[in-house]
Amino acid sequence: MFVIIGWVLALGCIFGVYIVHGGNIGVILKALPFEMITIFGAAIGAFLANNQTKVVKASLKGLGACFKGSKFSKARYMELLALLYDILQKARKEGLMSIEKDVEDPHSSPLFQKYPTVGNDHHVTEFITDYLRMMVSGNLNAHEIESLMDSEIDTHHAEEHAAVAAIARLAGGLPAFGIVAAVLGVVNTMGSVGQPPAVLGGMIGSALVGTFLGILLAYGFVEPLGGLLEQKVEDAGKELQCIKTTLLASMQGYAPQVAIEFGRKVLYSGDRPTFTELESHVKKK
Repeated sequence: MFVIIGWVLALGCIFGVYIVHGGNIGVILKALPFEMITIFGAAIGAFLANNQTKVVKASLKGLGACFKGSKFSKARYMELLALLYDILQKARKEGLMSIEKDVEDPHSSPLFQKYPTVGNDHHVTEFITDYLRMMVSGNLNAHEIESLMDSEIDTHHAEEHAAVAAIARLAGGLPAFGIVAAVLGVVNTMGSVGQPPAVLGGMIGSALVGTFLGILLAYGFVEPLGGLLEQKVEDAGKELQCIKTTLLASMQGYAPQVAIEFGRKVLYSGDRPTFTELESHVKKK
């Protein structure tokens, strides 16, 4: 929602001031289709040449996610921590082997299905069950599991940031492609030096539209999308950090109520439930 509002505000201010100051919007509109094809065609071609297929797909998926609201909310985190609390509480009361069936088949587990928002999230359930499985096996200590968690989170971070970096490179190249479009316009103008000054002026103006569009698209559209995608990537990583901290606290001997408090403290303040809110939510469940 804010993406669209931001773009409308930016375009309204830029073109509104231009028109108010007596600018001829017709020159821009006339040149717009040709300059857009030149700049976008070159930029997309370079983008495809510069990235592997998996990065291209991740970038497209990430750009689509930029127009959706964030799924990482206080309500989601309360569900996640309540799920972890129930799992750890069951393991504490009945022993680690009691959660083996829940770990092996989370989609049929009453514990996971009790919290469908996170229980049906493939990445979350896989991350939780992988490390619970290691805890049940008892072959690894807390430090070894922490090292594995860090490696997986770092890998996830690198994969997600590949799309962010690709979009950032695209934004960086757009001004240059705008200059390319402008230079071609100047070359075309130089080939028509015999035309009247009014015609030459219009051709030069059309050529400069290329530079303008390249800069506008880069810093007004593509780079903000890259920044927004990066924020969403950080939010996804924060959820994994929350799970990691909670499970490690449990392995170190803390009670489930204390372990989820460790996890709660990892969350960003804007999405973090208060101690009272989380305690009330857990008791209700």
